[in-house]
Amino acid sequence: MINMIALNLDNTLLTNDKRISQRNEQALKKLHEAGMMVVLCTGRPINAIWKYIEQLGLTSDLDYTITFNGALVIHNTDKKVLAKQGLKLTGLAPLYEFAKQHEFPLDVLDFDQVYPVSDLTPSIYQQMLGASMNYTPTPFAKLGDGLFSKAVMASQREKIDLVQATLDQNMTAHYHIVRSQPQIIEFLDHDMDKAVGLLELLTHFNWTYDNLMTFGDAENDLGMIKAAKVGVSMANGTDEIKQAANEITLSNEDDGVAAFTDGFFK
Repeated sequence: MINMIALNLDNTLLTNDKRISQRNEQALKKLHEAGMMVVLCTGRPINAIWKYIEQLGLTSDLDYTITFNGALVIHNTDKKVLAKQGLKLTGLAPLYEFAKQHEFPLDVLDFDQVYPVSDLTPSIYQQMLGASMNYTPTPFAKLGDGLFSKAVMASQREKIDLVQATLDQNMTAHYHIVRSQPQIIEFLDHDMDKAVGLLELLTHFNWTYDNLMTFGDAENDLGMIKAAKVGVSMANGTDEIKQAANEITLSNEDDGVAAFTDGFFK
């Protein structure tokens, strides 16, 4: 039995102009009001997507969000943390040296804000993200000894192609690396994934992956698509996501989420 629907945002639930369509909104609200748990799964912090949480009415005592691609599971109404995992500065040092050697940009995120690493090539992450977050340019050595959720490289598509082609065994051993958008590649703790955060949440409710339906389109959705009882790829999803999914629905521009849930739960 499906008890939880987990949804990626960009190019999945959201249209290309970053909106939740009226049809998707109505379909998810109807399911939520009937007792289905609807969970947004994003790389962003909860404050950056709060308008979507409010739009869908995900503000009951049972509502949670998966943020930072699984690294933080947070209760919507009071922002209490259910599960949290990240990297220390020492864990990010190999990535910093890699970026410095190849003249790549780097932004490091804790669980509250973004730190563009100011002693490296300038980044376009702030421009790409378009979210109301704090950005504090900081030299790598001054980032401190706190816990960091992830790091990202954001640049023109050709530059990120080069990053991906340059990644060596040292990088892949240290980090779970996902290309979330053509212009963004993300570096997470080596065993971190949206599926990890979802398992924490499922376990909290005494459920398993057999109770989970997921929707996604890109590489950072692969883990949760594979893990779920029903993993759904958007028509605009990558070939890898489509191959891993149980089902394929319409594109994010064609209300693919509502089109699938309307049929599945009718």
